[in-house]
Amino acid sequence: MKRIIFLNILIWSMISSITVTGQQDPQYTQYMLNTQVINPALVGSRGVTTIGALYRAQWLGLDGAPTTQTLHFNTPLSEKVGIGFSVVNDEIGNGTSQETFVDASFSYSLPVSNYANLSFGIKASANILNVDFSQLVNYGAESNLPNIDNKFSPNFGVGVFYNTERFYAGLSVPRILETEHFDNSSQNTYLASEQMNFYLISGFVFDLNPGLKLRPGMLMKAVQGAPLSVDISASLLFNETFSFGAAYRLDSAVSALFGFQVTEKFLLGLSYDWETTELGSTQFNDGSFEVFLRFDFLNRYNRNNAGSNFF
Repeated sequence: MKRIIFLNILIWSMISSITVTGQQDPQYTQYMLNTQVINPALVGSRGVTTIGALYRAQWLGLDGAPTTQTLHFNTPLSEKVGIGFSVVNDEIGNGTSQETFVDASFSYSLPVSNYANLSFGIKASANILNVDFSQLVNYGAESNLPNIDNKFSPNFGVGVFYNTERFYAGLSVPRILETEHFDNSSQNTYLASEQMNFYLISGFVFDLNPGLKLRPGMLMKAVQGAPLSVDISASLLFNETFSFGAAYRLDSAVSALFGFQVTEKFLLGLSYDWETTELGSTQFNDGSFEVFLRFDFLNRYNRNNAGSNFF
């Protein structure tokens, strides 16, 4: 039964983009730690040189379920300028569909007061897409759709980010060009077109006492042809070392969050999602898991605490 359900999900997830309904970017629960792939205005914002990696496994225990891996590097070049690079790999169906993004980002920050910054970011990206419909036979189905082999598509994105020491808000479009992935010159009606994904991120930091902070946050993602995605989270940070919290993805999942500052420069983040949809709760609710690792190895500049209080 699980294989049949997953086959329907797999075919729907690929065919829906082919019929031009709208394709979403990869999904993250720990978006607050993986902000570089969402908004280029944040590269270098923490004032340190950083390497981060994230692994996400969707629907644990289900053969061929989606997995996502990200690797990013960013550093400030000055108090106003930051650069970054990232690689995102998204896969579904054990290689049936594989998409890789390679991005280079640039940010410029302006102080708008003694306590606030406004940062602007731009990114150039390369997308490599592979879709092997012949592998659907492994899930009990066949398709006569043409495969996509290592299709390269350039793109670019923009973002803006405002912050004080206690509040932040950002708006971004990571990929602006709506790339078409199928050639319908042979009268084939199938056409895959990537849609722009709009991200709005915001949050606060409250000092509850000298050793305890409350950090609520929110991420909204909108794309034409798909439901609005809303993530609401809140975590408690103890002595700048341990954090735990919870998150809710509207009409989709609830999550548990945990963070541990292993050393001054090394952070470990974990999250676990429980599906709340009717299909997920009854058929494949082994949940989804993320692990995030971040290493800071050079302290360089302080950009009005643009990232250190929040991320």
